[in-house]
Amino acid sequence: MPRLERELAERRQMLITMGGLADDAVRKAISAIFNRDASVTHTAKETDKEIDGLQLDIDEKAIELLRSASSPKELRFITVAMKIARDLERVGDEATTISRRAFELSQDTNASPAPDVIRRAEIELGMLGDALKAFVTGDSARAREVIPRDKEVDALNKQLHSDLTKQIMTNPCTTPRCLNFMVISKSLERIGDHAKNIAEDVVYLYEGRDIRYTGPGKVRRTEPPGP
Repeated sequence: MPRLERELAERRQMLITMGGLADDAVRKAISAIFNRDASVTHTAKETDKEIDGLQLDIDEKAIELLRSASSPKELRFITVAMKIARDLERVGDEATTISRRAFELSQDTNASPAPDVIRRAEIELGMLGDALKAFVTGDSARAREVIPRDKEVDALNKQLHSDLTKQIMTNPCTTPRCLNFMVISKSLERIGDHAKNIAEDVVYLYEGRDIRYTGPGKVRRTEPPGP
């Protein structure tokens, strides 16, 4: 196997590892809300450090590999790998944020979990998993299917914030609990945003089409997919 091809394969595997770590970190943070596991904050920090390290490795190597790339597809892969690594690193950050809020909720013996937190997390993590699978398999159609799901995530976040605001107005003593869940909800919404970003990058990688700002009145940019 040529050196560049081997190096790109290694970057691909590192991204898969990052995705697995990020997914696991979010799941543990969400689980801690229900299990009242105060130790999850430390675990999340350690996982976040590992994710950060992988991102740094990918970015540093990518700069070196750019000099060796000879085709549009190789160049796109290297730049997309850096962008995906950035989004996965930020998912890890959101997991840390959720874990901190889980710790605060664990200190409140009267706090009861918001009923749709697990469902919300499954939606966002499902988007993230599908985007990464599309990246691994080269399935840009699957990546395109991820993108519209972000609207559902945004709507759920807006609805939960509205419901929690009403709770605060009705019963002010629930304010700390509600504010914690608002932050958790926003973190989950951001994870959906990162999954959408990855899906858009996958489309660009395999189709040579930048669809980030497409739509009525928006810019459309296409380049030949290349070998």
